[in-house]
Amino acid sequence: MTVKQLRAFLAVAQTLSFAQACERLHLSQPALSLAIKSLEESMGGQLLIRSTRSVRLTPEGEVLLPIARRLLTDWDNAEDLLRQHFTLQRGTVSIAAMPSFAGNLLPDALKVFRGRYPKINVAVHDLINERVLEMVRSRQVEMGIAFEPEALDGLEFIPFYTDRFVAVVPADSPLAQRERLDWDELLAQTFITLQRPSAVRLLLEHSLAARRRKLVVGFETHQLATVGRLVANGLGVSAVPSLCIRQMQELGARCVPFHGPQVERRIGLLRLSDHSLSSAAQGLADVLVSMTDWPDLQLLRSQTSQP
Repeated sequence: MTVKQLRAFLAVAQTLSFAQACERLHLSQPALSLAIKSLEESMGGQLLIRSTRSVRLTPEGEVLLPIARRLLTDWDNAEDLLRQHFTLQRGTVSIAAMPSFAGNLLPDALKVFRGRYPKINVAVHDLINERVLEMVRSRQVEMGIAFEPEALDGLEFIPFYTDRFVAVVPADSPLAQRERLDWDELLAQTFITLQRPSAVRLLLEHSLAARRRKLVVGFETHQLATVGRLVANGLGVSAVPSLCIRQMQELGARCVPFHGPQVERRIGLLRLSDHSLSSAAQGLADVLVSMTDWPDLQLLRSQTSQP
């Protein structure tokens, strides 16, 4: 059976007239007759009884009629649904993002996306960097936002910008009044950071080890918000990606750029290199890639661009 054949059969069965069915379908009578004949041949028997005066259904035609109605309704619904997805009038997109990005910069991008495509639902998974990569690779989400991985291994990375770490200190600390800090000054204080296997923690440890410095941790936690609160309450200091500046300041801490060699890593979009994005996901990816002027980035550049 083809959709064209079913439409021809349904039109004749509903009107019991070839002439009216031709008018409804905008087909010539030979074309309509050929469609019915082809359907009957494929089914193995007669579905309509035709005479010069009337058309009626055979018992097999009566069986097919409700099935044809249901099949064509499902087909039309499927066409409409896919059309809505392709035109971004409907759909869902899932994205994973490391919490530092999800809680600071992603909301502004989602606001732009929702303004363009108000009927697309977005599921955001805020996870540590390593889980973002895992979810993209396992196709649990279509794309992720994370630090650039050491090895892509089937992933495509589209960079947004390079993020530099900044020092986080209590607002009433003498260090908060400094324009820039050395790592040695910061590491001399009680250090607060995220627990392993956080990418922020690992990046700090690897970068400091390369400079023959050791990260001695006084407090560790799973959440950046907790890091900020502990620092704000005078329990120690920390270092976080620049994209967290606004969050740290809202929590009552102060952020200060570093002198000299920087701890930095590119942040961007991750997707499977051999897998096409859905229309909804591509729409969100386009918004993310086009947002070169992220909120707070002007502040970040002014605070971290100088060596």
